[in-house]
Amino acid sequence: MNRRNFLQTAAFAAPAIVAPAKLPPTAPLRITRVRFYHNPASRSLFNQSFHIVTVETDAGITGIGEGGMAETVEQCGAMIIGEDASNIEKLWQMMYRGYFYPAGREKLDALGAIDMALWDIKGKALGVPVYELLGGLARDHVECYSTGFPSQGSVKETARACIQAGFRAYRTSVADGVPFDSHKVVRETARHCQEVRDGVGPDGDWSIDYHTRLDLPDAIRLSTLIEPLEPYFCEDLVRSENKAVYHELRRQVKVPIAVGEQFGDKWDTNELIEQRLIDYTRVTLPNTGGITEYRKIAAACETHYIGLIPHFTGPVATAALVHVCGAFPGPVMMELTGLGPKAESHLPECADFKNGKLYPNRRPGLGVTLDTKPLQLKVEVAKQFRLTPIYQRPDGSITNW
Repeated sequence: MNRRNFLQTAAFAAPAIVAPAKLPPTAPLRITRVRFYHNPASRSLFNQSFHIVTVETDAGITGIGEGGMAETVEQCGAMIIGEDASNIEKLWQMMYRGYFYPAGREKLDALGAIDMALWDIKGKALGVPVYELLGGLARDHVECYSTGFPSQGSVKETARACIQAGFRAYRTSVADGVPFDSHKVVRETARHCQEVRDGVGPDGDWSIDYHTRLDLPDAIRLSTLIEPLEPYFCEDLVRSENKAVYHELRRQVKVPIAVGEQFGDKWDTNELIEQRLIDYTRVTLPNTGGITEYRKIAAACETHYIGLIPHFTGPVATAALVHVCGAFPGPVMMELTGLGPKAESHLPECADFKNGKLYPNRRPGLGVTLDTKPLQLKVEVAKQFRLTPIYQRPDGSITNW
């Protein structure tokens, strides 16, 4: 075939070039109202409350979040009225930095509730689950472990029943004591852990929470005693204030270390992660400041081969964690209490749980539906208020005041 015939054949075989269909112009989703609903079933804590936050838009799409307290939600919400709900990162920076002082852990909980609602709005607006906005699923389901699994009469039988119920691991804790004699507690806990290991069997998994109760020498001693029992992880070995102590702990113990339920944003955990002082991070939602911040922490964890084991949280936040953890390619195990999520009167649809595992679903946004009737409306913000100016760089990105 000569060159001319080849070109004619190629031209004949080539597919026609079709102009792309014009997409309709996208209008901003302006935030019109933020509401805070008191959940009577919630613990009265600034951190990790189970109160409900909704963010409404002029397009009729409402996002659902969970966490915070009335005062902190009101302050954060007032900053973003009139803004485009689609610009989640910009709004996060605005709420975190807009009052000059970076948000503390109490305010982060409220910020996290609003941030969850913004991701819910974006998913609903696009008709996809939030995990699709995070790159899609990396796992079929999220494995869970149980804290406070119902007693079956003995430690051994309770641990065995937990594994038989489908949970990946059974969780226990250091022994109690009044007064708290740490030397005696360490000995009692070591005996207790042997019973747990016998209960879960050679193929089962278990973990233990030290609850930050032990001093450094006793934390090292207990970790050494239970190392042959192969715990999946040991949590919060010592007090959380001085994170540098984990340099010494990492040098002296070989059990896997999990830390973070008392922490918030990425600056609370970045050194622990970057210096490989822990094996799992326990940060959770909404405590980190929401999905926006949690996914950044997850990216750092992946970089340094650290797994995610988020602390148990409220039902909406649990549903949100399934999206973030479902899209994370590294090790994940979520903490649940008792037999797993219970039916909530204000949440006709929430997380999908079965046989010790949490499953993603195809419902848009977070996949949560809300009935506000069992709740008490406490705060309604519909007018923008900012105490300090919002300064932006020439490209429009936010900087500090």
